[in-house]
Amino acid sequence: MTTIFAPSTGLPPAAIAIVRISGPAAFAAARTLAGTLPPSREARVRALRDPNTGDLLDRAMVLTFRGPATATGEDLVELHLHGGRAVVAAVESALANLPDVRRAEAGEFTRRALANGRIDLAEAEGLGDLLTAETELQRRAAIRQADGTLSRQIAAWRDRLVQLAAQVEAALDFADEADVPQLLIDRVRGDAAEIAREIAATLSAPTVERLRDGIHVVIAGPPNSGKSTLLNALVRREAAIVSPIAGTTRDRIEVAIARQGIPFVMTDTAGLRADTDDIIEKTGIDRAKTAIATADAVLWLGDSEPPDTSMLWVHARSDLPDRQVRPAGAVAAVSAMDATTIENLWRVIVDRCRTLLPVVNEIALNHRQAQHCRRALEALNIGDVTDELVLAEALRAAHNALGAVTGHVGVEAMLDALFRNFCIGK
Repeated sequence: MTTIFAPSTGLPPAAIAIVRISGPAAFAAARTLAGTLPPSREARVRALRDPNTGDLLDRAMVLTFRGPATATGEDLVELHLHGGRAVVAAVESALANLPDVRRAEAGEFTRRALANGRIDLAEAEGLGDLLTAETELQRRAAIRQADGTLSRQIAAWRDRLVQLAAQVEAALDFADEADVPQLLIDRVRGDAAEIAREIAATLSAPTVERLRDGIHVVIAGPPNSGKSTLLNALVRREAAIVSPIAGTTRDRIEVAIARQGIPFVMTDTAGLRADTDDIIEKTGIDRAKTAIATADAVLWLGDSEPPDTSMLWVHARSDLPDRQVRPAGAVAAVSAMDATTIENLWRVIVDRCRTLLPVVNEIALNHRQAQHCRRALEALNIGDVTDELVLAEALRAAHNALGAVTGHVGVEAMLDALFRNFCIGK
């Protein structure tokens, strides 16, 4: 296996830039630049020189970590450089000219950690989510997965399935004694049903994609009802054109925003009306209906009750003299001129949508993980099965499906797609 290197900090310039070297030739490569290396896990300042010219590249802090007790499971060196572009480029160039040393590919450090058993696939996915986290809830969910919370639960389920499989083997061994196998099989079915209930409970919770993709809130209503004005007030910027002319909004306008650590995608839509001769407006209305049908929540700005009781009826332009009385069914009265009313509406939106998000400190699966858990759940749907061989096969299938969640069973095909989204230094 070749030795790889890459900066593990952000783009220079910066006060410090860290270049990591990992692989069987990591110590030799660092020694070529720095001379003698410090003891493992002790920092020392060393002069880094170009091995071809002897020119001084930088005076850097050098740390060595002997594998397998490292982030990648391999020998690893960190060079803490001054963070100028030229300094980092010069050190990288010197490393690239060494034999059996090359620049790392995207996610290659983490992929090696996975290959060497330092982390599993679920933890790697959590790390990927942590790198892209933009809100507090995203960070919390990602760090729990990167810390192995899901992996430990999967391991516990798999261990219990192994124990049940051993009991089925015992039933086969005592097949000549009529009562023993049936007692064992009944116990196995009951324990398998309990595991299935636990998996089903985890599957019933919102997926982590909710945190990543955001909750979609659509603002809908008839033309000229204040939808664009409300969007601008909610996101605190001029995202949509506001005009007294009906039908100004022809297409969906989407704006991402985070409130109380929750990511939202707010969508302004074309005004809904039954008849129009304008082909472009008609297309906008069709797209508005599609957005409403797929929304997590809809804010209805019509003067009459919303067409669907699940919509949140918002009484807009409440600052106008003839609109100061809020209709009985409206959840909020708002005015773009009064920030307090907008904050009150945000509280209503957050309260409505919070149940769509994973609960803090509970396991949240992503789409891939949920697929494998469903496979395990289907395998454990054993009903009144009494045949020991059929039961053993069901337990094996469930065990393998759960193993795919953490990468312990054939998931090589999806690794490239996962690590492609990592930065080079990870």
